[in-house]
Amino acid sequence: MKRVVLHVVVAVLLIVIVLIAVIAIVRDGSTESKSVQPFYVGVTFSGGSVADAKLLIDKVKDYTNLFVMQSGSLMYDLNATEEICDYAVDAGLNIILSYTHNSRGSLYNILNTAPTRWGNHFLGIYYNDEPGGKMLDEERTLYNPTTQQFIYKMQDKTIQCSISNSTTQLSHTIYSMSGAITTRTRPLPVFDWHRPGDPIVNDDLDIATSPADDIIFSETVYYPNGTICYTTSNASSIDRTLTYQPDGRVQDDFGYLVSDQGNISQFQTYQEVYSLLPVQTYSDVAYLYIVNQQDGLSVFDDSLSSIRLFTSDYALYWWDYQSGYDVVFAQLGWNNSVVQEVGLVRGAASLQGKSWGMIITWTYTHPPYLIGGEEMYSQMCASYEAGAEYVVVFNYAGDMSGAFGTLQEEHFCALERFWVDVVQNDDVVQGGIRSEVALVLPKDYGWGMRGSEDNIWGLWNADDTSRQIWVQLQNKLAQYGLKLDIIFDTPTHGIKYNQIYYWQPPKIS
Repeated sequence: MKRVVLHVVVAVLLIVIVLIAVIAIVRDGSTESKSVQPFYVGVTFSGGSVADAKLLIDKVKDYTNLFVMQSGSLMYDLNATEEICDYAVDAGLNIILSYTHNSRGSLYNILNTAPTRWGNHFLGIYYNDEPGGKMLDEERTLYNPTTQQFIYKMQDKTIQCSISNSTTQLSHTIYSMSGAITTRTRPLPVFDWHRPGDPIVNDDLDIATSPADDIIFSETVYYPNGTICYTTSNASSIDRTLTYQPDGRVQDDFGYLVSDQGNISQFQTYQEVYSLLPVQTYSDVAYLYIVNQQDGLSVFDDSLSSIRLFTSDYALYWWDYQSGYDVVFAQLGWNNSVVQEVGLVRGAASLQGKSWGMIITWTYTHPPYLIGGEEMYSQMCASYEAGAEYVVVFNYAGDMSGAFGTLQEEHFCALERFWVDVVQNDDVVQGGIRSEVALVLPKDYGWGMRGSEDNIWGLWNADDTSRQIWVQLQNKLAQYGLKLDIIFDTPTHGIKYNQIYYWQPPKIS
């Protein structure tokens, strides 16, 4: 009997030892998994003084590990930037420095010292801002290196194209949303060309024309119904406008018929002129967006290829990555959907082998600008559990003052709570909610997705496809939440998902 009891006791002890070992292994594995993929959380600094930057660093250094220098004025001050970054690194923080194409000189200066001065604490360069959002919502200049055309995308979705077809002649074509196409031909003037991505100063191509009164140019307007209006003018007055009708009639400015000005056959047809539109498909625009972004990022040549490139955006993440960015921060603000932004940026990053993060930005255009601390904490938690490698709080407003800008005490409390309860908590796993399902959208479909009526590439209005996708998207987000990725049709889109849905079920042949 005693021997039986002894065996039982020994067996129980062995079971306990094994359980303890298993728990230790699981705990060690959990801890290790949190450290395999680094995680960074921090704030941006957009103030104008070294003293304010140091105050903000002192405020957050115990519960963040990232400081983003995003000061528009201090980026030009190398000494101030170095002093602030030295202070941040000495406080144990990692740093990202923000620059634009307008501050390239300062960028080169800082890159001469940053990698060696701050070592692994220097994470990279935040270069330019919201390229995708600006494509959707602002005027953009795109250059086609194949045709050597400059293509101007206006806010009203008008497209203006210009090309010099000889050393003396300029052809300029305007494709309006009404359907009318206007071509202008004039002697080649002096140009102030924009670099790709620069804003447009006016709608006349920044042409510095000669003051001479004898410069003659012509304008031809093609209408969808086949009517063509032809105008010749000089710098001081309009000479004549002739209207060519499809039925053969030709009328002057006053509507009188004329018979000595040829007929409509001397012009190209509307269809022929429309066929010259350089952006007829979504893929046309995707190509131009990518090559122009790559041109802007070409400042990071081979000698700087090891520099990690960051940006933040609120749309078109897929093509930001294709353009060359290593990390995109999806913007959480304006009451947009956290699960939708996670699905878009995580899907784009994971299929292209890139990193991603979230930046919590404005919800209001007036004080307090940012959401409350409790909601901010929830957004940070959701981002972390969905696998974000970065969570940043945007800290800027035009009327901000003092070191802390738009950040209030409730936001600092949210950051500290997130750091203690989540980042430092082995029981909360970064990426614990994995992407298991994908919704596949059409290839190169650059749709803003801020609502069913959002525009496509800033050039087309929403259509039936947009509305159909929107319904599908809302259903899948409600069904799968943070487990859903939103991706675009690509040969590798099926490599990592348990379930794939298409915006439109494939036809069975």
